[in-house]
Amino acid sequence: MNYKIRSIHADEWAAAKELRLVALRDPVAHLAFLETYDTAVARPDSFYQERAAGAAEGADGAQQIIAEGPDGEWVGTVTVLLEEAGTVDWAGFPVERKQGHLVAVFVRPEVRGIGLTEVLFDAALEWAWGRGVERVRLIVHEHNERARRFYGKVGFVPTGITVPLGGQADERELEMAIERP
Repeated sequence: MNYKIRSIHADEWAAAKELRLVALRDPVAHLAFLETYDTAVARPDSFYQERAAGAAEGADGAQQIIAEGPDGEWVGTVTVLLEEAGTVDWAGFPVERKQGHLVAVFVRPEVRGIGLTEVLFDAALEWAWGRGVERVRLIVHEHNERARRFYGKVGFVPTGITVPLGGQADERELEMAIERP
């Protein structure tokens, strides 16, 4: 595999923005992301500059990790957010212990199935464990079968916690987690 797995740098915000927009055009983006393409494309560059700086190499609270092809093209990404015990998460649930939260998982369709997602997850987990988290979690739409299968394959298990989507009782997201080894 000729791909480099690494954390982004703050000055690479334009590449991070471009990959985000590609991800939001994926056919299952409506199940995988809490943002639409139209919303994302309308955001000012300053939004992406701040986002990249907050998740760049050396940042304390988050890390965006990418898979970079031999030609320099970014072909995959995952972001790890740190959540501190005693805080409340994005859905309003209390955070009971220091944990990582994986978000914004995406690999371009043309390179899926070659192991990049596994390598991205390994790097994300290594970064999170290195910050002393006790577990790493993610939230996945109940109908996103492709993602749920993959997360199970790499060791994430359902926790039983569900998050309703926008008050819709018939659709929800499921928490899956992996404990520190």
